[in-house]
Amino acid sequence: MSVPGFSQRWKDFPDYIIGITKEIWEDRGVETLNRYYAADIPVRSPMGIQRGNQAVIASTMATINEFPDRELLGEDVIWSGDAETGFLSSHRLLTTATHTRDGAFGPATGKRWNVRVIADCAAKQDTIYDEWLVRDYGGIVRQLGMAPRDYALELIAREGGPESCAKPFLPEMDVDGGYHGTGNENGWGLKYEGILTRLMEKDFNLIFSDYDRAAIGEYPGAVTAISHREIAEFWIGLRSSFPNAEFRIHHRIGMDADMLSPRAAIRWSLDGLHEGWGAFGKPTGARVHVMGMSHAEFGPWGLRREYTLYDEIAIWKQILIQTGA
Repeated sequence: MSVPGFSQRWKDFPDYIIGITKEIWEDRGVETLNRYYAADIPVRSPMGIQRGNQAVIASTMATINEFPDRELLGEDVIWSGDAETGFLSSHRLLTTATHTRDGAFGPATGKRWNVRVIADCAAKQDTIYDEWLVRDYGGIVRQLGMAPRDYALELIAREGGPESCAKPFLPEMDVDGGYHGTGNENGWGLKYEGILTRLMEKDFNLIFSDYDRAAIGEYPGAVTAISHREIAEFWIGLRSSFPNAEFRIHHRIGMDADMLSPRAAIRWSLDGLHEGWGAFGKPTGARVHVMGMSHAEFGPWGLRREYTLYDEIAIWKQILIQTGA
């Protein structure tokens, strides 16, 4: 079954997303971004907004140069929409590479890393025109032998100091890229929305009742959490750092198809003050925006797999810019 409005070479929308990702990155088809990405596309990440496909092309080449053996392995595409309103894919990738050349991460170390990335891409007529992207930046930094806070401090200095450095994403920076959907009404998406909402309301006991006892969580810093207590430790560490921050859900998809477990994709945010002890150390009072993305899979005994990403470097950068620490 082909996708209405898209090339006949794609059998379905996930095939399109996975196919162009491989073509761009691993097959070195960087030039195809002139066609696959809209000329004025906004690409939002926790580190800021890139505008236009030429900016995407430049950053893609820099990454390929620093990590020439990088692979992007598509784990899942959770999607919603149609040809008329536009499709939205939440594409989770396991990406692996060797730091073989000097670049944004410093002198080549020869070290290998494996992290996850989630990209929410809106597409119509064979073109991606709006995007939200969260990569496990902290996971890369840690595997290259650096601490996220120290790396963020170095990054600020390299970019000219707190006044001049590139600023991480804040909602007031956002632009309208043309996608205005909020997902679908599938029950699995609604279920996961309820779970995340209760966790952000500090109902952490929910993990012991609604998560499979053998659940596995994959979290920022390339951390794997096994079973209830380790999963609870992750969520408590995040929420306790920003105990009064406003939690919002921006996009929600549920799916029960494609020979996979029922699953869900949620794009969410926390916005508020760093006023508690938690995953980000001593409270500073800094205003922080956390751009988060989560995928979940469900089984007969509850939530069985969870993949949540936020960018530790972007969070530390916000804290350090304001505190000068």
